[in-house]
Amino acid sequence: QVQLVESGGGLVQPGGSLRLSCTASGNIFSSNAMGWYRQAPGKQRDVVAHITPGGSTNYADSVKGRFTISRDNAKNTVYLQMNSLKPEDTAVYYCNRGYTNSKWPWGQGTQVTVSS
Repeated sequence: QVQLVESGGGLVQPGGSLRLSCTASGNIFSSNAMGWYRQAPGKQRDVVAHITPGGSTNYADSVKGRFTISRDNAKNTVYLQMNSLKPEDTAVYYCNRGYTNSKWPWGQGTQVTVSS
């Protein structure tokens, strides 16, 4: 069973940057599309960005031009570089398989708080 471990969150001022990481156990990472998702308090979990095994990317309109998803298949890791952060980006961020409703068990997520 795949285990996902997210890290890199924290408290940052508006306009600041963070880089999130997510490492997956097992040896099936490289053949799967991956995604970053986020859930703000009282809201549903929404997709932020996707990346295919070959590196093609797709972003939610709210983060286009500010966030960049990337992956290192040798390290079983997917990244989310977040720039020009806004208070509305505050949420718990998760990674999981992308482009499918068949998800692996969710990790604990990493909290991102954007506040002055």
